[in-house]
Amino acid sequence: MKLLSNIGLLLFCFVAVSAQNVSQADYVLREDLSYIEDSETDEYRRSRCKLDVYYPVKTKGFSTVVWFHGGGLEGGGKHIPAELKNKGIAVVTVNYRLSPKAENPAYIVDAAEATAWAFKNIEKYGGDPDKIFVAGHSAGGYLALMVGLDKKYMASYGVDADKIKGLIPISGQTNTHYTIRKERGLPWGIPVIDEYAPINCVRKNLPSTLLVTGDRTMEMTARFEENLHLKAIMASMGNDVELYELQGFDHGNVLAPSGDLILRFIAKHTGSAK
Repeated sequence: MKLLSNIGLLLFCFVAVSAQNVSQADYVLREDLSYIEDSETDEYRRSRCKLDVYYPVKTKGFSTVVWFHGGGLEGGGKHIPAELKNKGIAVVTVNYRLSPKAENPAYIVDAAEATAWAFKNIEKYGGDPDKIFVAGHSAGGYLALMVGLDKKYMASYGVDADKIKGLIPISGQTNTHYTIRKERGLPWGIPVIDEYAPINCVRKNLPSTLLVTGDRTMEMTARFEENLHLKAIMASMGNDVELYELQGFDHGNVLAPSGDLILRFIAKHTGSAK
């Protein structure tokens, strides 16, 4: 586990940005593309299951981050994280169905179908389907882990989850998500580890994984400890996994300093991040 203080992180980010030779290529944003079948009849799913694609137009073979927003699986909406703009990569940002209008596993199913869409379509925009990372903050981090760890969701859309280049959950829950517990009428603070807990889906030969959380004294209850537990289980099976705890940052503001960690992770595993 790697612990970064505020000062250390600022120095780390300065060096990382200086070393990246950030691309000034033009970018295009394609908005509200449906990632579900045209035959879908559920109106909520038809209205909600949309994604945006933000990509560089002067380069080819770039890496792509499929990004899931946070909001506790009950709110939020797709957006391009500022930390990932104009960095020589594409971002596919996704809306998914929300609780309580939809219930588990609807949001996991949507996340898997959106990720499968990226594998099947990113080459049309100039991206490399062998360089797709799945990421998100908070609830989005939980979805990224479920898509990557439980292979059945991606398999139902004809894509092997092992093709994911890397998983990047930022402050994601690794036990069964608290909103799933809420849907079941279970107590808020009592953990559950069942088939909807990423930690219960760990297997050998997972995609390389970057775990990032805020300061354990400022984070949501046990969020750092959940990620530390996941790291231990993943590593025990021989998987490539890193964990960073960003001191001085809480659950809400941990995303901003995570940007350079994400870019360095992509560069490490593909060499394509600028």
